[in-house]
Amino acid sequence: MKVNCISCGFKIDLGDAYDDFEGQVKCYVCENILDIRTHEGNVKSVRPAKTVAMPCGVGKDQSRARV
Repeated sequence: MKVNCISCGFKIDLGDAYDDFEGQVKCYVCENILDIRTHEGNVKSVRPAKTVAMPCGVGKDQSRARV
């Protein structure tokens, strides 16, 4: 089964494991997170995932552990 990323249009190949699925999938190209719902091998919905707010003062660079 393939799902088109609604951000960049890339076709994400999910395979048969996602025939009955509800959850999040990450686009390999643009790294956008999608909420998808499938049933019996058919795509029922695709929408952008709601983003989770980071705590105050934590940016992208600060959220990664440094060695």
